[in-house]
Amino acid sequence: MYRTKNLGELRIQNVGEEVELSGWVQKIRNLGSMIFIDLRDEDGITQIVVNDEKLKEIAKTLNTESCIHIFGKVVERSSKNPNMPTGDIEVVISQIEILGKSKPELPFEINSEIETKEDLRLEYRFLDLRNEKLHNTILLRSKILKFLRDKMEELGFPEIQTPILANSSPEGARDYLVPSRLNPGEFYALPQAPQQFKQLLMVSGFNKYFQIAPCFRDEDPRADRAPGEFYQLDFEMAFSTLDDVLKVIEEVVTSTFKHFTNWKVDERPICKNSI
Repeated sequence: MYRTKNLGELRIQNVGEEVELSGWVQKIRNLGSMIFIDLRDEDGITQIVVNDEKLKEIAKTLNTESCIHIFGKVVERSSKNPNMPTGDIEVVISQIEILGKSKPELPFEINSEIETKEDLRLEYRFLDLRNEKLHNTILLRSKILKFLRDKMEELGFPEIQTPILANSSPEGARDYLVPSRLNPGEFYALPQAPQQFKQLLMVSGFNKYFQIAPCFRDEDPRADRAPGEFYQLDFEMAFSTLDDVLKVIEEVVTSTFKHFTNWKVDERPICKNSI
């Protein structure tokens, strides 16, 4: 085990506990008699105190974004930080292990608001993904997808995965083609949308269907999505009317925005028999 606690969960009630923590060095402050390290993981930040002379020599070799593993004791902070969930405590370490040492100079400041060239960010993508805003956006996307799945299942829709490698189905863009190894000169097409597959499900006797569908379209970038590939919530209903479909859309869209934003959601129905 590399940790007994995450770096965002220690509180005043944990004072006196021996803990094992792992994470990335967010900041280092060398005050001479002791060294303070802000240690970060996905869950948060905890302040680490190094006052042992041997451990201070190791800590002095660290750079920001180095990955370390420590043992220590939780103590109450004399100077508390009300802006941090863990601001009432700190951990005085007894052991330190360097898991991965970073270079003194990083290609760019990870949490800086200054724009960094995209090609540089992509070259060092593992650093770019440590950016707090980008990291939280990816986690938010995960939560939204789970919410959509839960909501669709609540409305009685089973999730069914449709094929990725298939024949071409003309849509509004060009297909991405994948050569067939077993059939030289023949190609699969990546789906621009699962339109034909979901209609096939309905005429086969399935009442409802949904999926978070990957769509591949060889087209220029648009303002609302990246070029090449995107995901969409796709569903189909058998023996249904326009109002039946709109009722589902209203329920899912309004619920999602209510749950994840503080926006004022207009709930005026767009169909005759709204949920």
